[in-house]
Amino acid sequence: MATHNNNIPTHLPIFEDKNFDQWIVKMKVIFRFQDVLEVVNEGIPALAANATDVQQAAHKELQKKDGKALFLMHQSLKKVRLQALRRQYEVLTMEEEEFVSQYFDKVINLTNQMTRNGETVTDVMKVEKVLRTLTSRFDHIVVALEESKDLDSMKIEELQASLEAHELRLIDRNRERGKSVSSDQALQAQYEKREKFKKGKKSWNNQSHKDGEGSSKNQEKNDAKFDQKKKDKKDIQSYNCQKIFNILIC
Repeated sequence: MATHNNNIPTHLPIFEDKNFDQWIVKMKVIFRFQDVLEVVNEGIPALAANATDVQQAAHKELQKKDGKALFLMHQSLKKVRLQALRRQYEVLTMEEEEFVSQYFDKVINLTNQMTRNGETVTDVMKVEKVLRTLTSRFDHIVVALEESKDLDSMKIEELQASLEAHELRLIDRNRERGKSVSSDQALQAQYEKREKFKKGKKSWNNQSHKDGEGSSKNQEKNDAKFDQKKKDKKDIQSYNCQKIFNILIC
């Protein structure tokens, strides 16, 4: 069993939901090896008010053993926490609608927790993690950084500043593109409105022309009828005059 200089084991059993019985057995072995199993099982008896110096010394020794047992328990459970944090770190990726600052906050917060639980996380590890897990809109800047920068010496703050500057350019470009699209849409709507007006005007002119032709034809018919009536009337008058003239001369 590997130990530190103060005889604390470097590799403690990891507690998981499904291995509680095995974990207890392994921890008892460690407690026995560290000479703290008795205090774990029985606790520390209360010290009498009139305790002798020997009893006080023995009580103080029990307190040390109790603290050592608690430390071993804490370290074992700390490794469980660290394993959970490692899994979160492995699956952490940037979301599509997430800003650079928001993603860096997640990475920094998670790595700080890992550090508090005994993990060593360097800037190089953080930089590599971020570059691997950015969204596709940062592909170009990632390639540029990998080709032009020494990633082994890059600080995480320097990487964040570069990515935020690139993100700002993307936002400005998309804003200008949005204005251009809005302008194009307005021009398209204006063009369609003008074309619709032209078609409507043309249709109205055609209909007016047809109506005019119809009116002209109707007028011609009416004029022809009127002329026919005048002719018929004239013929009747001529016939009557002729008839009267024949009677007079007979």
